[in-house]
Amino acid sequence: MEVFSKSDVGLVRTQNQDDFRFGIISPSCVWAVVCDGMGGANGGNIASAAAVDYISTKITDLYKSDMTKEQIGELMAEIVSMANNKIFKLASDDPELAGMGTTCEFVFVKDTTVHVVHIGDSRTYAIRGGKIKQLTEDHSVVQEMVRRGELTYEEAQRHPNKNFITRALGIKSSVRLDYIEANFIYGDVLLICSDGLSNHVTTGEMVKICHENRGDDLINKLIDCAKEGGGTDNITATVIY
Repeated sequence: MEVFSKSDVGLVRTQNQDDFRFGIISPSCVWAVVCDGMGGANGGNIASAAAVDYISTKITDLYKSDMTKEQIGELMAEIVSMANNKIFKLASDDPELAGMGTTCEFVFVKDTTVHVVHIGDSRTYAIRGGKIKQLTEDHSVVQEMVRRGELTYEEAQRHPNKNFITRALGIKSSVRLDYIEANFIYGDVLLICSDGLSNHVTTGEMVKICHENRGDDLINKLIDCAKEGGGTDNITATVIY
């Protein structure tokens, strides 16, 4: 397996509050994390950096090669929950950081299994053949309206409140996480991204770019496409294949 990742400030923002990291444990075992911070002049980038640093350190220290699938999922959820506590404490101790938080996509792939711990509106997609599946569901006001049948998917994409999220790391002392498990086979591409990408790149464009490119070219094309679509937010993309 290979992993490629990049973050870009975009065309409008002056500061990049996204953060990311990845690790290759073995040829058949990799992990990646993407976080999109929010809150205050400096709070967003502090929250995302703290989450990425903590998660990266803990998965490196605590993962053991003999862990079962269940143990990997439990470890990932525990690490992200502890990252939430760390960010919440940072915000509680510094009034200038009050209310800061971050989304989190934490993905671990071992052999034929993808594990995802998800919170917020960053996303993880799986591309297989010519089809793309969004593995995660946004924790957002607009997504809840879609679930209730008040908006169509297309209407949600254009809704003015689409960036209002309902869950994030660091906002409260405890957090409710989503855990998703999926199959991974040779030829699959996993795309992990902040909403700066998913808001400006259609799923059709994602599939096309991922099929026609590899490595750094693939990541650069995705980010260029988001910029061509507006580039109104920070853009982060990670691919695993």
